[in-house]
Parts: sequence; structure tokens; C-alpha cells
Amino acid sequence: MSAEILNASLVETAEAIRRKDLSSVEVVRASIARAEALQPKLNCFIQLLGDEALADAERADAELARGKIRGPLHGVPLAHKDMYYRAGKRSTCGTKIRKDYIADHDSTALKRLLDAGSIYLGGLNMAEFATGPTGHNEHWGDNHNPWNPDFIAGGSSSGTGSAVAARIVYGGLGSDTGGSIRIPSSVNGLVGLKPTNGLVSRHGLMSLSHTMDTVGSLTRTVHDNARLTGIMAGHDALDPTTSHRAVPDYEAGLNAPVKGLRLGVPKNYFYDVTTPEVEKLQQDCLAVFRDLGVEIVEVDVPDMHVPTHMSNIVFVAEAVAIHEKWLRERPEDYQAQVRSRYEPGIYMPAGKYLRALDMRAKLLRDFTETVFSKVDVLHTPGLSMPVPSLADTDMAAGQGMPEMVARLSWTTRSNNYLGIPSLAVPCGFTANGLPAGFQLMGRPFSEARLFQMGHAYQGVTDWHTRVPEMSA
Repeated sequence: MSAEILNASLVETAEAIRRKDLSSVEVVRASIARAEALQPKLNCFIQLLGDEALADAERADAELARGKIRGPLHGVPLAHKDMYYRAGKRSTCGTKIRKDYIADHDSTALKRLLDAGSIYLGGLNMAEFATGPTGHNEHWGDNHNPWNPDFIAGGSSSGTGSAVAARIVYGGLGSDTGGSIRIPSSVNGLVGLKPTNGLVSRHGLMSLSHTMDTVGSLTRTVHDNARLTGIMAGHDALDPTTSHRAVPDYEAGLNAPVKGLRLGVPKNYFYDVTTPEVEKLQQDCLAVFRDLGVEIVEVDVPDMHVPTHMSNIVFVAEAVAIHEKWLRERPEDYQAQVRSRYEPGIYMPAGKYLRALDMRAKLLRDFTETVFSKVDVLHTPGLSMPVPSLADTDMAAGQGMPEMVARLSWTTRSNNYLGIPSLAVPCGFTANGLPAGFQLMGRPFSEARLFQMGHAYQGVTDWHTRVPEMSA
């Protein structure tokens, strides 16, 4: 029965609790049991708060019995990257530097999910300070992929990817500054949204690069992701960078027909380092869209090396603004890989950083005019290669580290600099038995269209229903 409960989608489980076919206590107990059984193999939690979650589930059931429904997540257990603050609670940010940090305020995104009725199961493992695409963590232990624990869970939202794919929880928050939601989504067979900059409040999470950080979720289905995004999105007075735009009803638009929409396939850059095996899966995916009546259009994209390079400048300059004091006083407390990625920011000329910021508007305009004047959505690989092993990517600050980081984030990094939305969706498996995915990119604030396209694909495929064979 536990497997049945946990294999359902978030939306299905929320509706079952609302109908009282399931109790929140039943669901949360199943989640806790699976978390405890799989933690030794996956190491996806930094803190599992079982007793607290069960108490919250009992309250949720009591409220439902009185006819009170908090919202569309009533009684559903979620777990989140351990960098979202809750007042009076510990948030480690995946580092020993903050292993005992107690927040004095709440994350807006997390609070909105809690106010919608979700249950907080715990804080999930992550790359230190959200820096790293693999899931290695010397402070809290490496995170493992549930499809094969010898392989990476992706990063930096590694624990979220691992826990959601392993059917421990139905979804969870990640963060994305260069691919940190989309990479773990691709390698774990999940759906992950990097939203438009400003769609979701960043108040109350540990910042990394304040002009490129975005808040989003990892889920098993596009529908689940649309629900979580709709709950979190919208202006927040505590984050002045959030948009004042009205938030669409993402769920209502999921079943709109996709026939006649134009799906772009880039002729340049995105496939430059893609392996033949991954490219074949992308072609199979495009064939599905073609059968749905979508028009497949090849397009030239601007030179994506430029926004990717600009993102690297912005990243180190903004990261060091947060970390300079710790880098000078506690350098030995950082992982070598993380420290080596921040330190160049100490020597970054202010003029170079400001020029990189100034170029953003023009590069975004060039990209949207070049691409989205011809197509509605752009389709790219999620990851350019099969999922690598933990051993093959354990480079610390070694010679191959920059190349490895660049390869894993080849298709993702430029989007954060440009600020455009991107949705990762699973589309099959490579010969090593690990998942592969594709990425849909759109104009700013076109999340509804991305959800519509991704949902149409999942309506005629079953990759998102596959479950890792992990013995609990």
C-alpha cells in the first residue's frame, strides 16, 4: 500500500486526501518510512523531521474533518533544498560554515507552499552553498542517484532530485542559478522549472548570485510543477525584484491544444557537444511532438558562448560579494571546488562586472527577436551526455573541474543570465540505465506555454511514470 501511495502524483495525492480516500497521516508515515529506509543509500536528507511532519499531518487531518481546507496542497508531504529559511529553524545551506545557522525570517516561496497546506518533511542535501552540478558534498556526504547510486544526482539541488525521483516525497524546492534545478531534473527523470527572473520571490533563501538566482520546484509531472509554480508565483513586497504581473492559471491551460504551435530546434551551439545517444533521444522526442501536430522548425540561435561567458563574470562577482569575509577568514572550511570557483571574484574589476550587467538587455533582446520571432518554444537537450558517475566527476578543484562544470551546464547556464524560463522534462533512458531529458525554453513569462507543451508530451508518453527499482 505504501508504494501505491507514494507512486501517485502530487496532484492525485492532494485530491485523494481532499476526498478523504487517504489521510495525511497515512501519506506522511509512508514518506517517512521510505526516507528512513533509503537515506543510507541515497543520503538525500540533511535533516529529516519526521516527528514534526507527523504532528503537522495530524493537524491537517483534524482540520479536514472540521471542513477546513488550507489549500491545494492540504496534507501533502514535500521536502526542500536546505537553504530555504524558516524562522527559528536550522538551515545549513549544505555547508559546515552554516551547519548551526538559525533563520530569523521565513522564505516567501516556502511559506506560500506551507500556507497552501503542504507538510514539511525535512531539509534536503545539496551542493555546498548551491555551487556545483554533481551532488558531491564533503560536509554532509555525497548525494546518490536512485536509478543507480554510483551515479550523480545532479546539482546543486541534488537532494531534491534524488528524494522526488525515489518516491520519498511528491515534489520539492530547488534553486537555479546556472542549471541547478534542470540538471538534477534531467539526471533523475523529473520535471523541473527554472522560472523567469522575477516570477517567484527569492526572499528568505541563501543567495548565490542575486541577479541570476531563481526559485523553482522539481516534480514528477508537468501538472504537479504547474500547481506548485502557481502557488509560489506573484509579487512579494519583501522582494522588490518580483514582477507585478498577474499570475496565469497554469493548471487551467495545460490541456490547450498544441497542434499548430512551432517548436524550434537549434542548428548551432546546443548540439555542439551532445553525444549521438542523447541526440537520438532528442530526435525521438521531436517525433512525438510532430505526431501531436506541432510544427518542427530549425532555427539559428545567437552565439550562446557570449551570454554563457557573461554569466560566469556575473556569477563570480556576485558570489564573492557574499563570501569574501568567509573566504578570507575560513577558506579551509570550503570544499576545494567551491572555493576555487569563488576566489576569482575577489580580483574581478568592477567595470567588467558592470559591463556584463549592461549587456544583458541587448543579449536578451537579440535572443528573443532571433528565436521567438520564428518559433513559440525552443527545444534543446537537457544534458548533453549520458549521466556520469560520481567517481568520474569527483575532481575537487583539479584540472578537469572547469571543463566538467561547463559540460554539465552547457545547455542551461546562458538562460539564467538572460532571465528566460526553461522547463526540463524526461524523455527516456541511455544505455547506462540513467534518465535523459529535454529542455523547453520560452520568452520571459511564457511558463504557461512551456507547461502546455510539456504536459502534451507527457500525455502520450510514460517516461515520467517509471520508478527506480530501489529496495527499501
